[in-house]
Amino acid sequence: MPKRVLMLAWEYPPRVIGGLSRVVWALSRELVKSGLEVHVVTADHPGTREYDLDEGVHVHRVKSQTDPTPDFLHWVARLNIGMLQYAIQLHNEVKFDVVHAHDWMVTDSAWVMKSGFGLPLVSTIHATEQGRMGGIHTDMQRYVNQLEWRLTFESWRVIVNSRHMEHELQHLFHLPPDKIRMIPNGTDPSHFDVQFDPQPLRNQYAAAEQKIVLFVGRLVNEKGVQVLLEAAPQVLQNYPGTQFLIVGTGYFMDELKGRAHHLGVGHNVKFLGYVGDDELIQLYKIADIVAIPSLYEPFGIVALEAMAAQVPAVVSDVGGLRDFVVHMETGVTTYAGNSQSLAWGLLEVLRNPDLAEKLRKNALDSVHKIYNWKVISEKTHAVYKEVVEAAALEADSVSESASVSKSNKLLTRS
Repeated sequence: MPKRVLMLAWEYPPRVIGGLSRVVWALSRELVKSGLEVHVVTADHPGTREYDLDEGVHVHRVKSQTDPTPDFLHWVARLNIGMLQYAIQLHNEVKFDVVHAHDWMVTDSAWVMKSGFGLPLVSTIHATEQGRMGGIHTDMQRYVNQLEWRLTFESWRVIVNSRHMEHELQHLFHLPPDKIRMIPNGTDPSHFDVQFDPQPLRNQYAAAEQKIVLFVGRLVNEKGVQVLLEAAPQVLQNYPGTQFLIVGTGYFMDELKGRAHHLGVGHNVKFLGYVGDDELIQLYKIADIVAIPSLYEPFGIVALEAMAAQVPAVVSDVGGLRDFVVHMETGVTTYAGNSQSLAWGLLEVLRNPDLAEKLRKNALDSVHKIYNWKVISEKTHAVYKEVVEAAALEADSVSESASVSKSNKLLTRS
């Protein structure tokens, strides 16, 4: 049975760029509750310490990753060198049983820990470069694609969070089905069970009769914020004054602001940038709808958070969203990239309070029964056990073969 896990991830709270950070944070904590000793090696972040014990999780942050580098790939290379320094030192002290790597940015350090120390490697692929970028078009994208392939090739087992990702990896990297384990992401409903007076915050963004549509995510093309902006005029025709709150940062922000102005909805769209967890929970609580208009979405953890926060989710019909958002049961599904379809979905919820209440109830029930971290932790722990036992059998086989070979040599000499 595995006792100690080395978790490699380029982001971990308070560094939160995407869903990966939240997944590693929640999964690590739950694994600790199950009796595992978990060490997360990650990039540092302003205002954080080099070592923290976070709810039982040993968090080690690589020093000096905030220093400027020539480009992103140089930063990733330095991060992996730093991760290896920590990982090797830790392994010499505590002896890990398994390495769990999250996405391509930790491929080099994970590979060395496997090949250099014989540790079984499990990886989780949260998304692919081809999926994010709609294809492989540049040398950098080809490089990232190659690292993704290498990580999946070197891994004993590859965890994905949706059927969509399972099919994507089989298609892209020709992974055999028996190497892949599908384990969905989760969320903790109690995380959203906070007591506060929502009225002052709601008054800050909208009048009493106005509706609030919330978007949470990176401001990049594949998240589809542009589709939401194009749907806004139709929503406003039916519900004048509706406010669209956009939470997140990314390279697309300036273009999105320009597009909102061009569409004549700039005064109804507020770009809030990065917000902390406490404020984000409160924003969920004052929203009438959470919109997830993604063009590519391996899983869609924001939709799951909306379900846990009891806010109706209107989503696009892509990727992992199709796995857990059941149309008109736990959310409303619309055609990806189609602003008219998205506007219809938003208006369908706004016009039908009974539907909105049904979605809230069913979605929360689904989160409690299926998408909770205790169940997900148990499934992940089972994968660790599987690879550790397989590694032990392989080691015994190699040892037995070596012993037989040595005996044969002695018999030949005699």
